[in-house]
Amino acid sequence: MDRLLDEFFDLDVIADLFPGLVTEAMKNTLVFTLLGFSGGLALGLVLALMRISRTRWLRWPAAAVVDLFRGLPALLVIVFIGFGVPIAFPGLEYPFRKYTPGCMALALVAGAYIAETVRAGIEGVPRGQMEAARSLGMRYRTAMRRVVLPQAFRLVIPPLTNELALLFKDTSLLAVLGTEAGGKEILKYVRDAVNRTGDTSPLVAGGLAYLVITLPLLRAVAVLEGRARASR
Repeated sequence: MDRLLDEFFDLDVIADLFPGLVTEAMKNTLVFTLLGFSGGLALGLVLALMRISRTRWLRWPAAAVVDLFRGLPALLVIVFIGFGVPIAFPGLEYPFRKYTPGCMALALVAGAYIAETVRAGIEGVPRGQMEAARSLGMRYRTAMRRVVLPQAFRLVIPPLTNELALLFKDTSLLAVLGTEAGGKEILKYVRDAVNRTGDTSPLVAGGLAYLVITLPLLRAVAVLEGRARASR
C-alpha cells in the first residue's frame, strides 16, 4: 500500500506540477477543444446542408468528406496535418503554429461527426414545418435558417455536448505533435513531468485534470437528454 501511494500519489511531485498544470496545460487543452469544436461545428453545418441538398455535385462530395474523416483514425489525421502537410509543402508555415495544426485536425474530425448529428437533427424536424414556411412565401434558404435549423439544433444539443466532451479527451492525441513554447496540453505536460521525475504521480494528476472538465460535461449531457425527453 505504501509503495502504491508513493508511486501514484506522491503529493510533493504533484504539488510541483502547479501552477503550470492549470495555467498552461489545462488552458491550452481548453483552447484546443473550443477552437476545434467551433471549427468542427461550422464545417459540420456546411457538410450537413450539402448532404441534404438535392444537387448531386453538392451531396456526393460532402458524403465523401464525412465518410473519409469518420473512417480515418483521429491520430492519423493529426499526424497528417502536423507533419505530412509541412513535408509535402516545405515552404508552408502555419500561422499561430502553437495551436493551428492541432485545431485544424480536431476540427476536421469533429466536423465529420457533427455533420451527421446535424443532418439527423434536420431530418428529425417534421417535414410539415418546411412546407408551412414555404406556404407563407419564405424561400427555401430562409425557411431553413429561421424555421428548420433552430428546431434541429434543439434536438441535437445533447449529442453535440457529448461530442464536445469526446473532443476534449481527443486533445490528448495532440501530444504526438510536440509543442511550441507554452503550448503543452495536459497529457504532454504530465508526460514530460514523468520523464523528468521518474514518478508516475503526474499521470494521476493529469487524469484528475481531465475529469474536472469531462464529468460536468457528461452530467450536462444527461440533464439535456432528460429535458429533451420531457419536452417530447
